[in-house]
Amino acid sequence: MDQFKQISTFVHVVQRGSLSAAARHEGIAPAMVSRRLDALESRLGVKLLQRTTRRVSLTAEGSAFVEHCQRILRELEDAESAVAARSVEVTGQLRLTAPAGFGRQFIAPLVAQFVETHPRVNVALDLSDRVVDVVAEGFDCAIRFGEHADASLVRIPLGASRRVVVASPAFLARHRPRSIDDLTHLPCLALAETGGSAAGSQRGWTLMQGSIPSVVRVGGTLSCNDGAVLHGWCLAGLGLAWRSMWEVSEDVAAGRLETVLDELAAPPVPVVGLLPARKHLPLRVRSFIDFVKEAFQSPHVVAALGAPQRSGPR
Repeated sequence: MDQFKQISTFVHVVQRGSLSAAARHEGIAPAMVSRRLDALESRLGVKLLQRTTRRVSLTAEGSAFVEHCQRILRELEDAESAVAARSVEVTGQLRLTAPAGFGRQFIAPLVAQFVETHPRVNVALDLSDRVVDVVAEGFDCAIRFGEHADASLVRIPLGASRRVVVASPAFLARHRPRSIDDLTHLPCLALAETGGSAAGSQRGWTLMQGSIPSVVRVGGTLSCNDGAVLHGWCLAGLGLAWRSMWEVSEDVAAGRLETVLDELAAPPVPVVGLLPARKHLPLRVRSFIDFVKEAFQSPHVVAALGAPQRSGPR
Protein backbone atom coordinates (compact mmCIF):
# COMPACT_ATOMS: atom_id res chain seq x y z
CA MET A 1 0.00 0.00 0.00
CA ASP A 2 2.84 2.42 0.84
CA GLN A 3 4.46 1.76 -2.55
CA PHE A 4 1.17 2.44 -4.33
CA LYS A 5 0.70 5.73 -2.44
CA GLN A 6 4.25 6.79 -3.30
CA ILE A 7 3.71 6.09 -7.00
CA SER A 8 0.30 7.78 -7.04
CA THR A 9 1.66 10.89 -5.30
CA PHE A 10 4.65 11.02 -7.67
CA VAL A 11 2.30 11.04 -10.69
CA HIS A 12 0.09 13.72 -9.13
CA VAL A 13 3.12 15.98 -8.51
CA VAL A 14 4.22 15.61 -12.15
CA GLN A 15 0.71 16.26 -13.52
CA ARG A 16 0.05 19.30 -11.31
CA GLY A 17 3.53 20.82 -11.34
CA SER A 18 4.11 21.27 -7.62
CA LEU A 19 4.03 19.49 -4.27
CA SER A 20 1.42 21.87 -2.87
CA ALA A 21 -0.95 21.32 -5.81
CA ALA A 22 -0.58 17.53 -5.47
CA ALA A 23 -1.22 17.82 -1.72
CA ARG A 24 -4.45 19.76 -2.34
CA HIS A 25 -5.56 17.16 -4.88
CA GLU A 26 -4.95 14.27 -2.45
CA GLY A 27 -6.21 16.13 0.62
CA ILE A 28 -2.98 15.69 2.56
CA ALA A 29 -0.26 17.99 3.90
CA PRO A 30 2.59 19.05 1.58
CA ALA A 31 5.01 17.54 4.08
CA MET A 32 3.40 14.13 3.52
CA VAL A 33 3.86 14.52 -0.24
CA SER A 34 7.54 15.32 0.31
CA ARG A 35 7.99 12.29 2.60
CA ARG A 36 6.41 9.97 0.04
CA LEU A 37 8.67 11.28 -2.72
CA ASP A 38 11.74 10.93 -0.50
CA ALA A 39 10.76 7.36 0.35
CA LEU A 40 10.18 6.48 -3.31
CA GLU A 41 13.53 7.91 -4.43
CA SER A 42 15.28 6.21 -1.53
CA ARG A 43 13.70 2.85 -2.37
CA LEU A 44 14.63 3.14 -6.06
CA GLY A 45 18.06 4.62 -5.41
CA VAL A 46 17.63 7.36 -8.04
CA LYS A 47 16.61 11.01 -8.17
CA LEU A 48 13.23 11.35 -9.89
CA LEU A 49 12.52 15.06 -9.43
CA GLN A 50 14.53 18.25 -9.18
CA ARG A 51 12.68 20.30 -6.57
CA THR A 52 12.85 24.03 -5.82
CA THR A 53 10.55 26.27 -3.83
CA ARG A 54 8.75 27.31 -7.02
CA ARG A 55 8.60 24.27 -9.29
CA VAL A 56 9.54 20.68 -9.91
CA SER A 57 11.08 19.11 -13.01
CA LEU A 58 11.67 15.51 -13.98
CA THR A 59 15.13 14.00 -14.17
CA ALA A 60 15.91 11.61 -17.04
CA GLU A 61 15.14 8.69 -14.72
CA GLY A 62 11.93 10.38 -13.60
CA SER A 63 10.75 10.89 -17.18
CA ALA A 64 11.17 7.20 -17.93
CA PHE A 65 9.60 6.10 -14.64
CA VAL A 66 6.52 8.35 -14.80
CA GLU A 67 5.30 6.73 -18.04
CA HIS A 68 5.32 3.30 -16.39
CA CYS A 69 3.59 4.69 -13.30
CA GLN A 70 0.82 6.32 -15.32
CA ARG A 71 0.26 3.13 -17.29
CA ILE A 72 -0.04 1.13 -14.05
CA LEU A 73 -2.53 3.59 -12.54
CA ARG A 74 -4.59 3.67 -15.74
CA GLU A 75 -4.73 -0.11 -15.94
CA LEU A 76 -5.78 -0.31 -12.28
CA GLU A 77 -8.54 2.24 -12.90
CA ASP A 78 -9.68 0.35 -15.99
CA ALA A 79 -9.73 -2.95 -14.07
CA GLU A 80 -11.79 -1.42 -11.27
CA SER A 81 -14.22 0.12 -13.75
CA ALA A 82 -14.62 -3.18 -15.57
CA VAL A 83 -15.34 -5.08 -12.34
CA ALA A 84 -17.64 -2.43 -10.87
CA ALA A 85 -19.76 -1.99 -13.98
CA ARG A 86 -22.52 -4.58 -14.37
CA SER A 87 -22.95 -3.64 -18.03
CA VAL A 88 -21.06 -1.80 -20.74
CA GLU A 89 -21.80 1.50 -19.02
CA VAL A 90 -19.13 4.12 -19.68
CA THR A 91 -17.49 5.28 -16.44
CA GLY A 92 -14.27 6.77 -15.05
CA GLN A 93 -12.07 9.83 -15.37
CA LEU A 94 -11.42 11.34 -18.82
CA ARG A 95 -8.63 13.93 -19.19
CA LEU A 96 -8.75 15.90 -22.44
CA THR A 97 -6.75 18.77 -23.93
CA ALA A 98 -7.47 20.95 -26.97
CA PRO A 99 -6.36 24.31 -28.44
CA ALA A 100 -7.98 27.18 -26.53
CA GLY A 101 -10.13 28.86 -29.20
CA PHE A 102 -11.03 25.67 -31.06
CA GLY A 103 -11.72 23.89 -27.78
CA ARG A 104 -14.14 26.59 -26.60
CA GLN A 105 -16.05 26.59 -29.88
CA PHE A 106 -16.15 22.88 -30.72
CA ILE A 107 -14.83 20.55 -28.02
CA ALA A 108 -16.42 22.06 -24.88
CA PRO A 109 -19.97 21.79 -26.32
CA LEU A 110 -19.29 18.18 -27.35
CA VAL A 111 -18.04 17.37 -23.83
CA ALA A 112 -21.30 18.75 -22.42
CA GLN A 113 -23.31 16.54 -24.78
CA PHE A 114 -21.13 13.51 -24.03
CA VAL A 115 -21.61 13.69 -20.26
CA GLU A 116 -25.36 14.02 -20.72
CA THR A 117 -25.28 10.62 -22.41
CA HIS A 118 -22.65 9.17 -20.02
CA PRO A 119 -23.26 10.80 -16.62
CA ARG A 120 -20.83 8.48 -14.80
CA VAL A 121 -17.84 9.88 -16.72
CA ASN A 122 -15.87 12.66 -15.02
CA VAL A 123 -14.26 14.94 -17.63
CA ALA A 124 -11.36 17.32 -17.02
CA LEU A 125 -10.87 19.55 -20.10
CA ASP A 126 -7.62 21.52 -20.47
CA LEU A 127 -7.75 24.31 -23.07
CA SER A 128 -4.28 25.48 -24.02
CA ASP A 129 -2.31 26.38 -27.14
CA ARG A 130 0.95 25.10 -25.65
CA VAL A 131 2.47 21.81 -26.81
CA VAL A 132 1.49 19.24 -24.21
CA ASP A 133 3.18 15.93 -23.44
CA VAL A 134 0.18 13.62 -23.67
CA VAL A 135 1.82 10.73 -21.83
CA ALA A 136 3.83 12.59 -19.17
CA GLU A 137 0.91 14.85 -18.27
CA GLY A 138 -1.57 12.01 -18.08
CA PHE A 139 -4.01 13.02 -20.83
CA ASP A 140 -6.32 10.42 -22.34
CA CYS A 141 -6.73 12.38 -25.56
CA ALA A 142 -5.34 15.54 -27.17
CA ILE A 143 -7.18 17.29 -30.02
CA ARG A 144 -4.62 18.96 -32.27
CA PHE A 145 -4.05 20.34 -35.78
CA GLY A 146 -1.56 19.06 -38.34
CA GLU A 147 0.87 16.18 -38.47
CA HIS A 148 2.76 15.01 -35.39
CA ALA A 149 6.14 13.31 -35.35
CA ASP A 150 5.68 11.45 -32.04
CA ALA A 151 5.33 7.85 -33.19
CA SER A 152 4.44 6.72 -29.67
CA LEU A 153 0.98 8.32 -29.98
CA VAL A 154 -2.02 6.85 -31.76
CA ARG A 155 -3.35 9.30 -34.37
CA ILE A 156 -7.11 9.33 -35.03
CA PRO A 157 -8.21 11.51 -38.01
CA LEU A 158 -11.26 13.61 -37.11
CA GLY A 159 -11.60 16.19 -39.86
CA ALA A 160 -9.76 18.93 -41.75
CA SER A 161 -9.50 22.68 -41.31
CA ARG A 162 -8.80 25.24 -44.03
CA ARG A 163 -6.94 28.52 -43.52
CA VAL A 164 -7.84 31.59 -45.52
CA VAL A 165 -6.64 35.17 -45.96
CA VAL A 166 -9.40 37.55 -44.81
CA ALA A 167 -9.98 41.27 -44.39
CA SER A 168 -12.89 43.63 -43.80
CA PRO A 169 -14.70 45.19 -46.79
CA ALA A 170 -13.53 48.64 -45.63
CA PHE A 171 -9.88 47.52 -45.66
CA LEU A 172 -10.24 45.85 -49.07
CA ALA A 173 -11.74 49.03 -50.51
CA ARG A 174 -8.34 50.64 -49.83
CA HIS A 175 -5.95 47.70 -50.16
CA ARG A 176 -6.99 44.61 -52.14
CA PRO A 177 -4.14 42.13 -52.73
CA ARG A 178 -3.96 40.69 -56.23
CA SER A 179 -0.95 38.42 -55.76
CA ILE A 180 1.40 37.00 -53.16
CA ASP A 181 3.82 39.83 -53.82
CA ASP A 182 1.25 42.34 -52.50
CA LEU A 183 1.40 40.71 -49.05
CA THR A 184 4.96 41.89 -48.51
CA HIS A 185 3.99 45.58 -48.33
CA LEU A 186 0.34 45.55 -47.18
CA PRO A 187 -0.62 45.63 -43.45
CA CYS A 188 -0.82 42.00 -42.29
CA LEU A 189 -1.76 40.88 -38.78
CA ALA A 190 0.60 38.31 -37.29
CA LEU A 191 0.25 35.77 -34.53
CA ALA A 192 3.07 36.46 -32.04
CA GLU A 193 4.86 33.51 -30.48
CA THR A 194 6.18 33.32 -26.91
CA GLY A 195 6.95 36.77 -25.60
CA GLY A 196 4.78 38.54 -28.17
CA SER A 197 7.71 40.35 -29.84
CA ALA A 198 7.60 41.37 -33.46
CA ALA A 199 10.69 39.28 -34.07
CA GLY A 200 8.85 36.19 -32.85
CA SER A 201 5.73 36.82 -34.94
CA GLN A 202 4.14 34.48 -37.46
CA ARG A 203 5.13 36.61 -40.44
CA GLY A 204 5.14 33.53 -42.65
CA TRP A 205 1.83 32.32 -44.13
CA THR A 206 1.59 28.97 -45.91
CA LEU A 207 0.14 29.55 -49.39
CA MET A 208 0.38 27.78 -52.72
CA GLN A 209 3.10 28.89 -55.11
CA GLY A 210 2.44 26.88 -58.20
CA SER A 211 1.57 23.37 -57.02
CA ILE A 212 3.68 23.49 -53.86
CA PRO A 213 2.69 24.91 -50.44
CA SER A 214 5.29 27.52 -49.46
CA VAL A 215 5.85 29.80 -46.49
CA VAL A 216 5.38 33.37 -47.72
CA ARG A 217 6.81 36.26 -45.71
CA VAL A 218 4.26 39.05 -45.15
CA GLY A 219 4.50 42.67 -44.07
CA GLY A 220 2.82 44.60 -41.28
CA THR A 221 3.49 46.10 -37.86
CA LEU A 222 0.76 44.56 -35.67
CA SER A 223 1.09 41.22 -33.89
CA CYS A 224 -0.50 39.52 -30.90
CA ASN A 225 -0.27 36.10 -29.24
CA ASP A 226 -4.08 35.89 -28.97
CA GLY A 227 -5.97 34.85 -32.10
CA ALA A 228 -9.17 36.49 -30.87
CA VAL A 229 -7.39 39.86 -30.80
CA LEU A 230 -6.20 39.39 -34.39
CA HIS A 231 -9.77 38.53 -35.34
CA GLY A 232 -11.01 41.76 -33.75
CA TRP A 233 -8.32 43.83 -35.43
CA CYS A 234 -9.23 42.29 -38.76
CA LEU A 235 -12.92 43.14 -38.26
CA ALA A 236 -11.85 46.69 -37.38
CA GLY A 237 -10.13 47.02 -40.76
CA LEU A 238 -6.55 47.13 -39.46
CA GLY A 239 -5.13 44.56 -41.86
CA LEU A 240 -5.19 41.22 -43.58
CA ALA A 241 -5.24 38.11 -41.41
CA TRP A 242 -4.47 34.44 -42.09
CA ARG A 243 -7.00 32.58 -40.00
CA SER A 244 -8.69 29.20 -39.78
CA MET A 245 -12.05 29.12 -41.52
CA TRP A 246 -13.76 27.92 -38.33
CA GLU A 247 -12.79 31.22 -36.67
CA VAL A 248 -14.13 33.48 -39.41
CA SER A 249 -16.84 31.48 -41.23
CA GLU A 250 -19.74 33.32 -39.55
CA ASP A 251 -18.20 36.72 -40.34
CA VAL A 252 -17.59 35.70 -43.97
CA ALA A 253 -21.20 34.48 -44.30
CA ALA A 254 -22.48 37.75 -42.79
CA GLY A 255 -20.26 39.91 -45.03
CA ARG A 256 -18.23 41.35 -42.14
CA LEU A 257 -15.10 39.75 -43.63
CA GLU A 258 -14.15 38.66 -47.14
CA THR A 259 -11.70 36.00 -48.23
CA VAL A 260 -9.03 36.97 -50.76
CA LEU A 261 -6.41 35.05 -52.75
CA ASP A 262 -8.59 31.93 -52.42
CA GLU A 263 -6.83 30.37 -55.40
CA LEU A 264 -3.62 30.37 -53.32
CA ALA A 265 -5.09 28.65 -50.25
CA ALA A 266 -2.98 25.70 -49.09
CA PRO A 267 -4.50 22.22 -48.61
CA PRO A 268 -6.58 21.73 -45.44
CA VAL A 269 -4.80 20.91 -42.19
CA PRO A 270 -5.93 17.65 -40.52
CA VAL A 271 -7.71 17.76 -37.15
CA VAL A 272 -6.62 14.71 -35.16
CA GLY A 273 -7.10 13.02 -31.83
CA LEU A 274 -3.81 11.91 -30.23
CA LEU A 275 -3.99 8.99 -27.80
CA PRO A 276 -1.35 7.25 -25.68
CA ALA A 277 -0.30 4.04 -27.39
CA ARG A 278 -2.02 1.48 -25.20
CA LYS A 279 -3.02 -2.04 -26.10
CA HIS A 280 -6.43 -1.80 -24.45
CA LEU A 281 -8.15 1.55 -24.92
CA PRO A 282 -10.58 2.33 -22.06
CA LEU A 283 -14.22 2.31 -23.07
CA ARG A 284 -14.69 5.95 -22.03
CA VAL A 285 -11.85 7.10 -24.34
CA ARG A 286 -13.04 5.00 -27.26
CA SER A 287 -16.62 6.22 -26.74
CA PHE A 288 -15.56 9.87 -26.66
CA ILE A 289 -13.43 9.59 -29.80
CA ASP A 290 -16.30 7.88 -31.66
CA PHE A 291 -18.64 10.61 -30.44
CA VAL A 292 -16.33 13.38 -31.71
CA LYS A 293 -15.74 11.64 -35.05
CA GLU A 294 -19.48 11.39 -35.64
CA ALA A 295 -20.02 15.03 -34.66
CA PHE A 296 -17.27 16.15 -37.03
CA GLN A 297 -19.08 14.45 -39.92
CA SER A 298 -22.10 16.74 -39.51
CA PRO A 299 -22.64 19.26 -42.33
CA HIS A 300 -22.56 22.13 -39.83
CA VAL A 301 -19.10 21.26 -38.49
CA VAL A 302 -17.69 20.40 -41.93
CA ALA A 303 -18.88 23.77 -43.25
CA ALA A 304 -17.48 25.60 -40.22
CA LEU A 305 -14.07 23.98 -40.70
CA GLY A 306 -14.15 25.04 -44.34
CA ALA A 307 -12.97 21.70 -45.75
CA PRO A 308 -14.52 18.31 -46.50
CA GLN A 309 -13.77 15.42 -44.14
CA ARG A 310 -11.82 13.61 -46.83
CA SER A 311 -9.97 16.00 -49.04
CA GLY A 312 -7.99 14.90 -52.06
CA PRO A 313 -5.08 16.67 -53.77
CA ARG A 314 -5.75 20.19 -54.91
